[in-house]
Amino acid sequence: MPKAFSPEERAERLRHTLLSRLKMRHLALLQAVHRHRTLSRVALELRLSQPAITKALKEVEEIFLAQLFVRSRQGLVPTPTGEAVLHYALISLADMESTTDMLSAIDTGLAGRVRIGVTPHVPEALLDAAFTHLLGQTPRVAVMAKEGTTDELVAALGARELDCVIGRAYHESIDISITQEAIYEQLPCLVVPTNSRARLAKGALDWRRLAALDWIMPPRNSPMRRTFNAIFLGAGVQAPLPIVETQSLRSIESVLRREPNGITILARDVAAELTKSGSCATLPYELSWNLPPISFFVLQSGSKQPIVRALSLAIRQAATGLGPDASVR
Repeated sequence: MPKAFSPEERAERLRHTLLSRLKMRHLALLQAVHRHRTLSRVALELRLSQPAITKALKEVEEIFLAQLFVRSRQGLVPTPTGEAVLHYALISLADMESTTDMLSAIDTGLAGRVRIGVTPHVPEALLDAAFTHLLGQTPRVAVMAKEGTTDELVAALGARELDCVIGRAYHESIDISITQEAIYEQLPCLVVPTNSRARLAKGALDWRRLAALDWIMPPRNSPMRRTFNAIFLGAGVQAPLPIVETQSLRSIESVLRREPNGITILARDVAAELTKSGSCATLPYELSWNLPPISFFVLQSGSKQPIVRALSLAIRQAATGLGPDASVR
């Protein structure tokens, strides 16, 4: 009968096996299992036989002193312990890749590398400030910029695929390792096709009338989409089903150019940039609420990195000079 260990003894034994036996190849195997969920596909990716993969997975479970996966019709499904180990493995591999890129940048004479996520509706002035600061360093800094919704970018930050994010304030469940700081408040406005402005601007603000138009809305589960739904709910109107879901300003402009009843809500400063093309215009209604503020997201472990800390300061300083909206003080 196998010896029973106390929690303290088991923790000490686990610590020893992790330090003495765990290798990066074990984490790469876990990553492949997470991606494919079948041993045959894992074997194909890693160019090993299926028996070799089975043996390697057994070795990993011995190292972690627990069963990590169970077989099901859906393939290999992680146990609760397996979920925790997978989370560790994916973050460790992402950190290793980030470190590799950082060292490669330094080898070429750069000061380092920063990976930044940006939502499409961040004001151009804040983007200019961010890139002016990053690209104005001596020695220079390599920059990787990724665009997406706040949800997507915050998830990428939690997965260690980004170093920081400029996006909408995020009030849903968020990884406790991530901090967010509001830096800029934006005021909303209604945006419609230029040729339809006179017709759609008639009368008082009526959300029931507006709900019958062809709405362009952000993707589901994004902070802005939740704001859209709350607006209609507060007005006692069923939120309309959008004809287009997007946060792409180019897509929004294209739809408004073609749809005479098209309508959306944008921040005033972002709308001012979009209306320069002449294809769309704002309605003359004052909306009595604010958008979720533009915020700076960073991992707690990375908030003290000089590059990230200086970038946050540069963006905040740029926000203080913007108007008519206001920086968060």
